[in-house]
Amino acid sequence: MSGDIMQLVTQFKTACTNYDINAIDSHTALCETLDALAGDLGKDGETRIQFGVGEVWTEIHKLWRDLVHAQLTFWDGDDSDDGDDAGSIKERKKQHSLSSLCVSLARFMRNLVAGVSGNQIKAFEDEPIIRRLLHYYTSWSSIEDEEASFTARILTQMLSNIITGNEALISNLWETYLNLQEDQVILIRLVASPDNRILLAVLTIIINCVRESRSRTKMLTRTPIGARICIILLDDMVKLHDADEGSEGARAFDVGYAIFTRIIETGLMPDLYIKLAIMDEIVTPHQTTLLKLLDSYLQSTPVSSPGTQSRITKTHVKLCPMLSNLFFSLSTYAQTAMRRSLLSSDPNVVPDHSIDVQGPPAELDVLLPKVCEALVLTAQCIITITLAAHSYHLSSPTSSNSTASTHESIHAFFNQIHLEGVGLVENLVELLRLLDRFLPRINFGKPVATSAGPTVEQTKQKETPAPSVQAPTPAPGNPGFNFLKRDLVRLLGILCNEDRAVQDRLRKCGGIEVVLNLCVIDERNPYLREHAIFALHNLLKDNPANQAVVEEIKPTGQWDENGVLKDTPRAVRK
Repeated sequence: MSGDIMQLVTQFKTACTNYDINAIDSHTALCETLDALAGDLGKDGETRIQFGVGEVWTEIHKLWRDLVHAQLTFWDGDDSDDGDDAGSIKERKKQHSLSSLCVSLARFMRNLVAGVSGNQIKAFEDEPIIRRLLHYYTSWSSIEDEEASFTARILTQMLSNIITGNEALISNLWETYLNLQEDQVILIRLVASPDNRILLAVLTIIINCVRESRSRTKMLTRTPIGARICIILLDDMVKLHDADEGSEGARAFDVGYAIFTRIIETGLMPDLYIKLAIMDEIVTPHQTTLLKLLDSYLQSTPVSSPGTQSRITKTHVKLCPMLSNLFFSLSTYAQTAMRRSLLSSDPNVVPDHSIDVQGPPAELDVLLPKVCEALVLTAQCIITITLAAHSYHLSSPTSSNSTASTHESIHAFFNQIHLEGVGLVENLVELLRLLDRFLPRINFGKPVATSAGPTVEQTKQKETPAPSVQAPTPAPGNPGFNFLKRDLVRLLGILCNEDRAVQDRLRKCGGIEVVLNLCVIDERNPYLREHAIFALHNLLKDNPANQAVVEEIKPTGQWDENGVLKDTPRAVRK
């Protein structure tokens, strides 16, 4: 040990000898020494290593024990003769002095353990004490106190440094914390903190715990404590989404996003989605936020190398069953809700036998907008996965057959999946058919009724238009229905692309007529007409039977100044 390090050790031991936890006046000198040593220890790793072997740990352990005893037990010395005001002032002074000492000791430890395994192991012996102090400084009575928040932040940063890079300590801490009683889990309290700097520190701990371990990531998604942490973290992601670039909030959002990326890439997204479910609710706000993060991940993940491409493709394959089941569930609920609303006013809508038709509501299902929002996200995820697999295949035509087979398997999976004998594409067509009646298209900010004349489907069935009755419809400004028709018809066009069997199935279930009815302008669904035309193109390509269906239908009406057929999607036979 060098002479300079010996001098630092001696300085530390002397300061510890001269202080008394019960003598507030002695705290200041110790804090000054700890702050000076923290600066010296932060300079280089060799100083930290040599200082850590200088027999300082006995004093360090005693400091933590004394601090937690003084902070967490009620004692008032000999204040019994003081008046209320004098006693209150003295207690506040004592509290401030203990908080300052805690900050100085935590800052000193934070620098002492950074990147030094031996020091981390020694410091981890005090983890139960540190946990108790964090529990105290994140209590309800301390949450709005600026000094308490600052102390909690430094303690959290120190705890992060103690375990960073040390696999054994990470596993120990993670397994301990996720098996505690909920009210004892400081991670829950810290993730719920309104202070973005505390949030950044605790998210750093979490990402370090899950980054290199699937088993620890699994605990985050499957255990009750892990799910509770994820629920609060999802609330944080909503809160931090609009944080200023470069701020602690923005950095915390990035770390939180990395945590959910880890969950997605480990194949544990379905587990977490199920954990977020609430009985008798089709979709919860936290599930919707999770779908938004998944959609963002799928659309923003770059493919820079064959290895990356293979990893992303495997992630996509694991997501397919979850997304298909989710689509069926959400679509079935939406169809049922729309039928209930339409049934009372439109005799042309025939309900499923499973629907109780007695006294159907004459107003919008309050959950339907949220269900449709989740449907849009689910459809976008399926679209991204399918298109990504196709692009991998096109970009590597000479690569191994695994890439091509993966694309074909992903595309075929969604086309072959059935629920109770109904395929996904047939379910999709029925959903679009109901949406065309239920959601009026918006032109120039106003809804355009769909009852002005017969639709393509009605005209094929009979020449006499059905009675025109306007069903209860949602307000045009409800964001839950935005982009719904557009993304659904886009998905339909992708699934039938170059698949003769699916093209034929869509013809038999009336899919061609449904798509024709969507070749319109709708401000609620930007580029709806373009996506519907593209879907129609894919439906007709190399399929004479489908082409013959369209040949039987001739649009009538005249073009308006916007290039749209008036009264479309009305049509009559040739």
